[in-house]
Amino acid sequence: MDNLTWVEFLYLTSAIIGGVLFLLRAIMFFGAGEIFSGDADGHIDGDIGGDFDGDFEGDVHGDLHGHMDGDHGSTDYSFKFLSMQGLTAFFMMFGLVGMALVQAGWQVIFTMLGGTAAGLFTVWVISRIFVGMKMLQSDGTVRMVNAIGQKGTVYLTIPASGTGQVRVAVQGALKIFDAVSANKKKIPTGENIQVIEVIANNILVVEKI
Repeated sequence: MDNLTWVEFLYLTSAIIGGVLFLLRAIMFFGAGEIFSGDADGHIDGDIGGDFDGDFEGDVHGDLHGHMDGDHGSTDYSFKFLSMQGLTAFFMMFGLVGMALVQAGWQVIFTMLGGTAAGLFTVWVISRIFVGMKMLQSDGTVRMVNAIGQKGTVYLTIPASGTGQVRVAVQGALKIFDAVSANKKKIPTGENIQVIEVIANNILVVEKI
């Protein structure tokens, strides 16, 4: 360390601090995603075992609105993560490339330019990855036509005239959707159903099987 020039010390410090923070934030982000997923599964399973009375139905709707708000919060969190992860990635690559160019005998000004270019390129790559992930998520939520013909179970009693909820696997994921009865007959909780149509606001039209 005593033999390092000021620019080598700068690059080394940037690479170490940026690299450590980059890895920690990546672990926290993907680890948090697993926790949220596990919590959602546990919450759904727990709710299914409860009593489906009037108070419970109110709780279910409240929970669903909470989950929707939570999804919006997750999106905000993703953007915050992107900005912070981009910053740490920039310093990591700035340090690594800058140090490599110093070792290669480049002049300080060119090592600075090279490190900055590498850092900016890394931030751009990360942003493209997040955009791709967002597109995949969007694709998974808008193709409701894939629900037609799928079988599932009633999660919240579907009244003769009104909306209930069903659990149906769409594109490999088991999800809860609002649903109405195709023949205007009540379908109790736990009954097996089949989706025959998707109407406005992604509401499923189902029939008992």
